[in-house]
This record gives sequence, structure tokens and C-alpha cells, in this order.
Amino acid sequence: MHFDLNEDQRAFQETARQFSENRLAPFAAEWDEDKFFPVETLREAAVLGFGGIYVKEDVGGSNLSRLDAALIFEALSAGCTSTAAFISIHNMASWMIDCFGSEAQRRHWLPRLTTMELIASYCLTEPGAGSDAASLRTKAVREGDDYILNGTKAFISGGGHSDVYVCMVRTGGDGAKGISCLVVEKGAAGLSFGAEERKMGWNSQPTTQVIFENARVPVANLIGAEGDGFKIALQGLDGGRLNIGACSLGTAGAALEAARAYMLEREQFGRKLSHFQALQFKLADMATELEAARLLLYQAAYKLENKDPKASMYCAMAKRLATDTGFEVVNEALQIHGGYGYLKDYPIERHLRDVRVHQILEGTNEIMRMIIARNLLKP
Repeated sequence: MHFDLNEDQRAFQETARQFSENRLAPFAAEWDEDKFFPVETLREAAVLGFGGIYVKEDVGGSNLSRLDAALIFEALSAGCTSTAAFISIHNMASWMIDCFGSEAQRRHWLPRLTTMELIASYCLTEPGAGSDAASLRTKAVREGDDYILNGTKAFISGGGHSDVYVCMVRTGGDGAKGISCLVVEKGAAGLSFGAEERKMGWNSQPTTQVIFENARVPVANLIGAEGDGFKIALQGLDGGRLNIGACSLGTAGAALEAARAYMLEREQFGRKLSHFQALQFKLADMATELEAARLLLYQAAYKLENKDPKASMYCAMAKRLATDTGFEVVNEALQIHGGYGYLKDYPIERHLRDVRVHQILEGTNEIMRMIIARNLLKP
């Protein structure tokens, strides 16, 4: 059992850290304030290999491991949580095409997705199907060489801006077995988008409804076979949960460092904050809980990469712990900053707004507990 990163992993991590420090952090507050989607910066990240982190090399991917991806997203999110999270979503959608698509589909989309010439979104959630994803109602009816789609997807990151939408739709009966995976391209007849949602955080990425009104999509865009969609979605979400957990760790790490620096600088009652034992203990607990969450997430990434039969349970455990811990650490960092932490002059309040949603998306943390309990109670 080795806990040290290898030379390549340290290199990936350092590359991501430098990109985060130089190309994300200086602009994150402006992007948040202006609700600006930094597509050109995303493409700069793709030049470094971050547009297809675990996509195979023959189509331009980096073919890295799930642990490598976690290291990268943890480093990127320290600079801008929202932008790092969008890169994660793009990677998840691209991986679905790489893993389950035909050779023709891989060759058609992935060389441009790995460079982020094309931007990808993932469409599962609907207005009436959130945690109960298997109840989705977006319908795809075959008509000759096309499917005709009707329905609405909700909370879609990149909606209206992305070029490729990896969508879970109903081609069969009720339940999980009736769900299939279709790629819908921007500009498809009958595809439209709702107004951009006004969100608490994640403001450097647009979020809209994706609306299908007799949208015509070629049968050739079916990923896998009819009925494979829910299986594809769940496998994609295992990795997505690790990535979003890593984003929470990276943001919390940045908040922890900001709190540490503030304690060494700020004086009250004639002493530095770092001299007050109550705050020392708070900082110690923050660092300890963060390290524990990090180790679990790295273990889950290893298990997913190596196809451990309990990998999905560990991914749920890691996502639950990392996102809950991440939020608590950021919240405590804000408390240490006092009133200054509540001001937009400091990044802490943005960190708090951005990490809060991580406890909801990629499966709420209540759903994570259900997955864990179901695995524990198997006969």
C-alpha cells in the first residue's frame, strides 16, 4: 500500500496547479460576478490534456486514471470551482461516448471534444425526475432513420452554449430498462433552451433547461443499444461523483489555506488569531477532516479504475464525505474570517456558494447514503 504519488502524477498535479493559479484564480471573481462562461480558457485547459482526461489516446485523449483525474480536478478547483466542475462534466460526457460509442461515433466526436473545439453537456435530470432519475419522461420515438424527441431536461450545465448533448431518453417502457442514450447536436431541428437560471453559485457556467419539441435526431446517434442508457448513466456518475468530490476538496483546501494565512495576520485583543487555542483547534479539525476525505476519495478512485465490485459504493461514500466535508471546511474558514469572509472582496464567500451544490448534484448525499446502505445490507 503506497500513499506517495508517482512522478507522472506529481507532474499532472503541478501542471493543473499552475494552470489554476495563473489562468483560473485571477479571473474567478470576475467570471462569477459577470456570469461569464470562459470557453477560450476551457480550450487552454484542453491543450494541457484536460479535455479528455480518461478518454483513450487514439482520439486525442490523455488516457489517464481516475486517481489522476481526481488530482487534476482537486488542483483546478482551488482556482475556480465552477469552471473546474464544468470541465468535469465535459469529461464525463466525452467518456460515455468513448466507452460505449461505436468506432464511427468515437472518431466523429471525440477528436473535437478532447480539444474542446466542441463542448459537451450531460442531460439526465428533468423537472419531474431528479433523484428518481429512472422515472424520466423525455420520449424518443423511432421514425425511419431518426428518433423524434419530446420532453425537457433541467439544470443542464452548458445549456445553450454546448455543441453536444449526451441525453438519457425513454425509447421503451417505464423504468430503467426503457432508457437509452442519444447524442443530440446543437442546431438540431426542434431543440431549444430555456432562460439561464439565476443561481447561488457556479456562475462561470450557464445552466438552462434543454427542450425537445419534435426534435429530430439520427438513429446513428444512439450510444450503445436501446435500453442501455441507465447503465451508461450510472457508470458515468461513479466517475462524476469522484470528480465533484475532488472539486470540493480543492476548494476546501484553498479555503483552509486562506484561513491559516488570515489567522497568522489578523490581530484581536492584542494577539494574532493564531494564538487563540479555540481557533487552533478549529483549524486542526478542518485539516484532519479534509485529509480523511481525501484519502477515501483516492481509494474510491483506485477501486473504480480497477473495477472493484464495490467501487460504486466507495464512490458514493467518497462523494458524500468529500462534499459534506468540503462545505463544512469552507464554512468554518468563512467563520474564521468573521465579517470579512462575508464580503466579496475575499474569495471565501464565493467558495461557499460554489461548493454548496456539490452536496446536491451527481446524486444528492441522501441518495449516496441509500446506495451505501443498499450495498451494506445485501444478503
